[in-house]
Amino acid sequence: MTGTPPRPARPLFSRGSWPEVSRIGDILRTETVGGALLLGAAVLALVWANSPWSAAYQDLVAFKVGPHALHLDLTLAQWAADGLLAIFFFVAGLELKREFVAGDLRDPRRAVMPVAAALGGMVAPALIYVAINAGTAGGALSGWAVPTATDIAFALAVLAVISTHLPSALRTFLLTLAVVDDLLAILIIAVFYTSSLQVLPLLAALVPLGLFAVLVQRRVRSPWLLLPLAALTWGLVHASGIHATVAGVLLGFMVPVLRRDHRSGPGLAERFEHRWRPLSAGFAVPVFAFFAAGVSVAGAGGIGAALRDPVTIGIVAGLVVGKTVGVLGATWLVQRFSRASLGDGVSWWDVLGLSLLAGIGFTVSLLIGELAFGVGSEKDEHARLGILAGSLIAAVLATLVLRARNRHYRLICAAEEVDADADGVPDVYERDMEER
Repeated sequence: MTGTPPRPARPLFSRGSWPEVSRIGDILRTETVGGALLLGAAVLALVWANSPWSAAYQDLVAFKVGPHALHLDLTLAQWAADGLLAIFFFVAGLELKREFVAGDLRDPRRAVMPVAAALGGMVAPALIYVAINAGTAGGALSGWAVPTATDIAFALAVLAVISTHLPSALRTFLLTLAVVDDLLAILIIAVFYTSSLQVLPLLAALVPLGLFAVLVQRRVRSPWLLLPLAALTWGLVHASGIHATVAGVLLGFMVPVLRRDHRSGPGLAERFEHRWRPLSAGFAVPVFAFFAAGVSVAGAGGIGAALRDPVTIGIVAGLVVGKTVGVLGATWLVQRFSRASLGDGVSWWDVLGLSLLAGIGFTVSLLIGELAFGVGSEKDEHARLGILAGSLIAAVLATLVLRARNRHYRLICAAEEVDADADGVPDVYERDMEER
C-alpha cells in the first residue's frame, strides 16, 4: 500500500504572506529613517564630546531634572535611558506579541529559525567576551552581555546608505531576529542587572499594570486613561530596582493583537505600534544615542589604552566574530536537522551578510554597558568605544558581502513586485498561496 508522500519542508527563508510582508515593509521604512537620525545623533555626540566644548556636553548629560521627593531627580542621560527607551521596548513588546499571535511566526516551523539565530547570536558573543576577560580583574566580566544585542535601526540605516535591496524573506528574517534579540536583552537586563530588588514597589506596579490590561482588553484607546497608568507602572518598576525599560515590554504584552470580532483589519496592538513606532524610532532612540554615544577619547585614557583593554577587545570580538558565528552557526544547525532548503534565490553568502549585519550593536549594547560598569566609569568609556568600533567593523564587512550580491537582490525584488493582473497583490505571493 502506497502511503502519502511526506510533505516537503518549508524553506527557511520563505517570503511569507503578502499582508505580513507589506506590514513589515512599512515598519522597516520607519526604522530606516530612525536609523539615519540615530547615526546623526551618535556622530554629533562624538564630535561634541571630543571638541573644545566637551565640558558643555558633559554638563548637559549630567543636568538633573525631576521631583526629588519621588526619587526621580534624574540626569538627562538617565531619563533617556530609563524613560525614552521604555517607549522603544514598549514597541518591541507590541511587535513581538503580534508576530507570535497573528504574524507568520505563529507557525512554529517559521519561528524556529529566527529564534534559534537570535539565541546563537547572543550565546556566542557572550562566550567570546568571557573567554577574553576571564582573567581580568576589576569587574570586567560583568560586561558579558554588552556584545549580545543587535540594533535593527542602525542595521537598516547601513542598508539604506549602501543602497542594498534585500529580498522580502531576508528583510523579514532580519527584523524578526532583532525583535527576539530585544526580548532576550530585556530578560538579561531584568535578571542579571538588577542590583537590589524592592518587593513592595514591584507588587504595587501590578495594580496599574492590571488596570492598563483590563482597559486595553476592552479596547479602550483613550490616552487620558492609559498614559497615567503606564507612567505609574513605569515609576513603580523604576522604584523597585528593576530597570524601568522592563515596564515598557510588560505594557506592550498587555495589548491585545486580534480584534474582538475576529474580522480582518488592524487590531489594537497594530494601531498602537503605528502610533508609537515613529516616536520611538524618530525621537526616543536618537536622543538616547546622543546622550550615550558621546565618549571622550581623552576621558577614556587615550585611544591606545582603550583598544588594549580586554573589555574593548571582548566587545569588538563579540560583535564581529561572535555574532557572525552565532547567527550563521544556528542557521546552519536548523537547516542541517530540518533538511529544509534555504529558499529561492537565497545562498549561504546571504546568511553570512545578515550575520555580519547582526553584529551592529548600538542602542541596547550602550544601555547594558552603562548598567554593567556604571555611567562615566573608565570601563564604561572603553565599552562605548568597543561598541562603536565593533559596530563599524561589522557594518563594513556586511557591506562588502551584501553589495557583492546586490545585483542578484535587485532581480529578486523586481520579480516580487510584478503584478500582472493589477489586483494589488504581486503575482509571486498569489502563487505561494496556491501552493500551500
